[in-house]
Amino acid sequence: MRITIVGGGFAGVKTALELAKDSSFEILLITNKSDFQYYPSLYSTATGKSHLESWVPLGEIFANHDNVKVVIDTIIGVDTENKSLVGLSENRYDYETCIIAVGMVTTYFGIPGLDQYSYGIKSVEEIRRLKERLYKDLGENKQLDKNYVVVGGGPTGVELAGALGTYIKKLSKYYGIKRPRVNIRLIEAAPRILPRSHENSSKKAAKRLEKLGVKVQVGQAVQKETAEAIIVAGRPIASHTVIWTSGVMNNPLFSANPSVFELTANGRVKVDEYMSVSKNIYVLGDNAATPFSGLAQTALHDAKFVASNLKRKKAGQPLKKYQPVQPASSIPIGNNWAIFEWKKLRLYGFLASMIRRCADFVGYSDILPIGQAIRPWHASTIYEKDYFAPEPYKKAKR
Repeated sequence: MRITIVGGGFAGVKTALELAKDSSFEILLITNKSDFQYYPSLYSTATGKSHLESWVPLGEIFANHDNVKVVIDTIIGVDTENKSLVGLSENRYDYETCIIAVGMVTTYFGIPGLDQYSYGIKSVEEIRRLKERLYKDLGENKQLDKNYVVVGGGPTGVELAGALGTYIKKLSKYYGIKRPRVNIRLIEAAPRILPRSHENSSKKAAKRLEKLGVKVQVGQAVQKETAEAIIVAGRPIASHTVIWTSGVMNNPLFSANPSVFELTANGRVKVDEYMSVSKNIYVLGDNAATPFSGLAQTALHDAKFVASNLKRKKAGQPLKKYQPVQPASSIPIGNNWAIFEWKKLRLYGFLASMIRRCADFVGYSDILPIGQAIRPWHASTIYEKDYFAPEPYKKAKR
């Protein structure tokens, strides 16, 4: 049975791994990156921790699975009549069963200047660009920005804002800047940060950030960014280091193929009780309009569900219907402190941070054998200040 999977994130890779256990499946994984990206750790890598915690080569993940072939391409079209996929490379890929899990993409909501001047942390290229900015200011000019502005009070923005101050102080010491004054602001348009979390968790997060020296501004929308400032609620904030973590939208693959995919009001894809959009096409993870989509645990749950049903289908057994499962949420804010939520259970502080550490190990071991999962998990404890730095800064005096 031939399975074509589009997307190398949690849902795509986990589906391939589950199906690869059965040698009768022939799996083609098409992705635009040669590495699996562990999204929960990107904020950490962006603030100095080892790159090994965020990227694992796909060749390493599938090294022991001869029935998985990986192709690097970006799928832009779906031809259901001929049962083929169209790549940006202009190559075509025939499919019998197709699973699509390509994840979300960044959107700036049409706010002027953000696409030109702001920084991001959602890819190796974005993190490299941000670090080049920091190294230029601190390593070359020996001065800090007037304000470091994080836009977006969701989990990524909160995690980043909580870690950024410590990292900038470490860099300042590294480059001999005495008594650095680090001004970090977190901007959120909603009335509170972490708007999808319990209200008490939002209050705890804001209090923790303030303790770490972060100024939290809620109910204030970004209107414009220039090379030297960001305009928030009509007022300029001087900064050339604005980090955008706020906006995401569904992959344009779906809107570009309206005859195949029906979208909801928020742009996600409508799927049936088996997570399919047609007889041979499934949509998983962030892209699917299911409860709790947008979280890594949900993507893994979707992958296991569809892989199990495909095995049942091959064996001639009745298929099971999709049952959403509410995942736990764990958000680290600075060292040894986190928020943990699961249903009515809420924990704050050191214990929650230990739960997050355990959850990360489980996340890595969902993709890698336990022996291999130790390496990226341990890498989150290692500072690697200059991995993404341009060559002149790597040679700076230590």
